Amino acid sequence: MTVAGVFVLFINDHLLKQAWPGPVTGKLSDVAGLVVAPALVALLFWRRADLAATVLTGVLFTLVKTTETGAELASHVWTLVAGPSRVLADPTDLLALPALALAWWVRRRSLESYSARWRVIVTMPLAVLAVTATSAAPMPSADSVEVDGSSIVVHIGDGVDQVSDDGGVTWSDDDGSRDGSRPLQSAACVPMQATRCYRVVPDRMAVEQSDDGGKTWGPSWTPTAGDRERLARRSPSWVGRHSMALAVQPRPEGHVVVVANGLDGIVVRDTSGEWRRVGWPGSPEFSAIDLSPERNVAIFLAVCMLFGGAAAGLHRYQRAYIGFAAAAGLGLYTAFNSPAPLSVGWSTETALLSVLGVLATLVGTVVCLVLAVAGRARPTPAAVGVLGAPLVYVTVYTPFYGWSVGTPGPYWVAVALAVLLTGLAVLGGAVLIRYDARRAYLDGSSTSRPT
Repeated sequence: MTVAGVFVLFINDHLLKQAWPGPVTGKLSDVAGLVVAPALVALLFWRRADLAATVLTGVLFTLVKTTETGAELASHVWTLVAGPSRVLADPTDLLALPALALAWWVRRRSLESYSARWRVIVTMPLAVLAVTATSAAPMPSADSVEVDGSSIVVHIGDGVDQVSDDGGVTWSDDDGSRDGSRPLQSAACVPMQATRCYRVVPDRMAVEQSDDGGKTWGPSWTPTAGDRERLARRSPSWVGRHSMALAVQPRPEGHVVVVANGLDGIVVRDTSGEWRRVGWPGSPEFSAIDLSPERNVAIFLAVCMLFGGAAAGLHRYQRAYIGFAAAAGLGLYTAFNSPAPLSVGWSTETALLSVLGVLATLVGTVVCLVLAVAGRARPTPAAVGVLGAPLVYVTVYTPFYGWSVGTPGPYWVAVALAVLLTGLAVLGGAVLIRYDARRAYLDGSSTSRPT
């Protein structure tokens, strides 16, 4: 049931909220979160913590939703865990509190022993992945374009202009010897073919074409939904921006259209009639999407798998081990999310958080190693954790990397693939751990019966 709550949280936050933002999806997120949270808190204490975890979750939720101080603290904590976030105080969200009764009932009916342990491994990674936030980075703007003899020049605001001498196939940095004029041309017709014209669409990233000299217009190019998501990821300020200007150049094979597409860079229609998003050929770092949030989550979940494997095979000290493993994992996540020294966003506070994160990681790792030895961790679960950690990293990160380069198109598909693949990898590890636990019980080396 907790795993089902995680999937509800994932689907609502990543799909439904984007499609139908409003009070219904907002309250559904609160309900799913309250069902999942107590079980995750109780897992840190391992046994007989169900009621305490449920009450603690309710108290914290009430403080966050009814006080500005609580909301502000929650914003800081959630920003640390999942990227830039804003939590708002809203007393009406207290209507979701009855979900805690369902959470307590579900936890009371949960299976104990090794079954509960492998649920730690399954639920924790999926829960973190379901609520992962995203971030964005600033970028320049392609402001205007002109045909200069046999060349096409795209003028870049706060950047190096781009020049193509082969009809937009390849691009190079402008050496500064060209005229610095920056004409804005919102429409142009094909030379010697005045019936075919193109124009940028006001207040949109789109191009229309006319085959009757501008009397009627129809769509020619517009970014796909996936393209818009990637652009929004690179720069949240793209909303409301539009294609700036275009130019038409005749070629022996036909004609090309080059669009100065604002924050999206350069778009080209080649002589065959195909549209191609060039982006930023002279500054590939502006075309690349910062996947550090997804990478950090992949590392964190891989660490969860690494520590969780040994935890499932411990004979003693399970609660202490889980606590120090959580400290190590959160410390590592904090260290990776802290800005680099002297970079944008770096401050004394972030430096302190980074140092604390490194210390928590080192101390937690060392203590976990000691507890694993002292608690006589079985080798098979430990091996599952060691071998499963890199697999979990790949299953989490690969779909997002594919999305960043265009496949899959929509971001929600990448999230769904990451959840599915990671879930399969974790489930496979859990099956091996349960099989080893059952065998250990039958051999008499374990006193806890797996279920």
